[in-house]
Amino acid sequence: MGRFPYVEMRRKSLALPLLKGLQLGVLIVLALVILLPLLWLVSTSLKGPAEEIFTNPPALLPAEPSLMAYWRLFADNPLGIYLLNSTVVSCLAVVANLLFCSLAAYPLARMRFAGRGLVLALVVATILIPFQVVMIPLYLLMVQLGLRNSLMALVIPQAATAFGLYLLRQSFLTVPVELEEAARIDGCSRLGEWWNVMIPAARADLITLAMFVFIGTWSDFLWPLVILDDPSLYTLPLGLQQLASSFSLDWRIVAAGSVVSILPVLALFILLQRFILPSASGDAVKG
Repeated sequence: MGRFPYVEMRRKSLALPLLKGLQLGVLIVLALVILLPLLWLVSTSLKGPAEEIFTNPPALLPAEPSLMAYWRLFADNPLGIYLLNSTVVSCLAVVANLLFCSLAAYPLARMRFAGRGLVLALVVATILIPFQVVMIPLYLLMVQLGLRNSLMALVIPQAATAFGLYLLRQSFLTVPVELEEAARIDGCSRLGEWWNVMIPAARADLITLAMFVFIGTWSDFLWPLVILDDPSLYTLPLGLQQLASSFSLDWRIVAAGSVVSILPVLALFILLQRFILPSASGDAVKG
């Protein structure tokens, strides 16, 4: 009887490495499933002009690696203009979203006024409305404002989001009230408290919101397709659609364009992820 606890501990010590190995195996399989389409895309963009793309069995590694598809992508197409338009629209949308959502979230988190809960509920409820429902009224509004065929018509619908307002409100609620009281004693106004206390404390959520807005605006296809007719104003998704619908379709160039469109998003995530984790642990509030 005295050996039973030892046997039980022995079983647990053997089961723990097996469980960790199983979890690691599942994560590796999921990573391969997620990365395989991306690897196939990069491989297709690097295949030479004489190399067959669709083979049986599929060839993941190019037999004759070549950058010809990337050279033709920039030489034969105005991809630089598409990249510039997407960058301008996405950056303006991020700045506007951070500014307006944080300004609206602060009173909803800290100030007491009649109907505050109703306002928040109505704003959050708009998340349930599909964009296709408001697309036609939004189009008519842009036409009446004279913004059709302009980059501002792409920025304004992304200037503030219900998700961003709710995210920042919840972030502001976690900030200790004592920090605001100390700022008020030092002579800060409400706007000063928002800028000097709330914004630094919510850095992690602000960066998270910036990443969501940038990715959503960068990859948006439907609204630019509706509101833009001028090819010189096309964003990257519209430009890639032009490549895929051309008569001389070359899947290598389409794959190269897709890789180019993914790189800024990957770079943004790699650059900003280190700012998220420390702030989430409360370092922003301590600073």
